[in-house]
Amino acid sequence: MFKFWVIIGFMIFCGSGGVLSELAAPDFRGTPPDLILPLLVEEKFGPGTRTKARNPSDPKDLYHVLYLPSDWKPGKKYPVIVEYAGNGPYRDKNGDVSSGHVEGSKLGYGFSGGKGYIWLCLPYLNSTGTGNVRKWWGDAPDYDPIPTVEYCKLTVRKVCEEFGGDEKKIILCGFSRGAIACNFIGLYDDEIAGLWAGFIPFSHYDGVRKWAYPDSDRNSAMVRISRLLGRPQLILSESLANNQLTRKYIESLKGIDTDQLIYMDSGFRNHNDEWVLRPSPARSFVRQWLKRIVPIVE
Repeated sequence: MFKFWVIIGFMIFCGSGGVLSELAAPDFRGTPPDLILPLLVEEKFGPGTRTKARNPSDPKDLYHVLYLPSDWKPGKKYPVIVEYAGNGPYRDKNGDVSSGHVEGSKLGYGFSGGKGYIWLCLPYLNSTGTGNVRKWWGDAPDYDPIPTVEYCKLTVRKVCEEFGGDEKKIILCGFSRGAIACNFIGLYDDEIAGLWAGFIPFSHYDGVRKWAYPDSDRNSAMVRISRLLGRPQLILSESLANNQLTRKYIESLKGIDTDQLIYMDSGFRNHNDEWVLRPSPARSFVRQWLKRIVPIVE
């Protein structure tokens, strides 16, 4: 067991060694992309294909997105990156947007570069389990997470069985709402918590603040994070201040093993997951972290 404390991105040092300002962090649009998301197709599966897919008997309004890596071959085992999207519709003063739709997710593709990892983007379900929702999970005011949790359990195992996902090498990641979902959904009960080898939440963290849905309080979040059981989390943020707030919160909790927690900034100011489609020190670090936590078998 060992501890990394990594802070990059918004820390810009002046000659005396101090930090100038996190406001000096660049917009990701100033860096040309080196990745473009594959076009989304319907119910066609193959290497390098990003597919809008449904489980048998699911209604048309309920779907997930599955990408098989460009080097995918039948009969071979692959690590899996499972992803949850942010809330939507969202737009801020910097022009950063989030649609809230499952197909808007980008982290897994940027982290993997489209090779070596199956990438599964999961939806949040309404309270009846009949369709995807764009904001939180379930329906207001109860925001019932159970249909979302059960859909995750079913779909992750189904994808592993049908497409060669390695059940011992599954990473859960997410942006904004999806970052909160890494713990709120991913550690909701012992069964779903057992799916994951590690986690990459980007921007926000379960329990740091209260939100509109029930059980977003600190005590409820403490129950969920207790199911982490020492597994690794690479906790990303677009803001040094937000990352420090998350770190302070986690370190204040009693009985939580923090040896495998890493804190890192994206290096860009944007509340947006599109930065991963561009080269950066943070993206390079994530790729090395993935190779250590869920190594690819050549």
